[in-house]
Amino acid sequence: MISDNSLIVAKKEQVSSALAGEAVILNLESGVYYGLNPVGASIWNLIQKSTSVREIRDAILEEYNVDFDQCDRDVKALLEQLQDQGMIEVQHETAA
Repeated sequence: MISDNSLIVAKKEQVSSALAGEAVILNLESGVYYGLNPVGASIWNLIQKSTSVREIRDAILEEYNVDFDQCDRDVKALLEQLQDQGMIEVQHETAA
């Protein structure tokens, strides 16, 4: 399960491009294209380097007018979907 302390990084086996504030991603392993809305694209940009879920959530809270709990649920849901599709690596870290 993805937690606040999990470290997330996009896998290298894909190609992505920004398109009108959104992101289009081609998973080279599956040959499937994915599209992300502007919020998803912001998250995708953040995870190009290893980033904690907490840092991702905090960045989205700063950039968008969204409730903390809703943001937390939505960020984790997207990350779980990306994980299910094999598009990200998740490292589970313990709290400091």
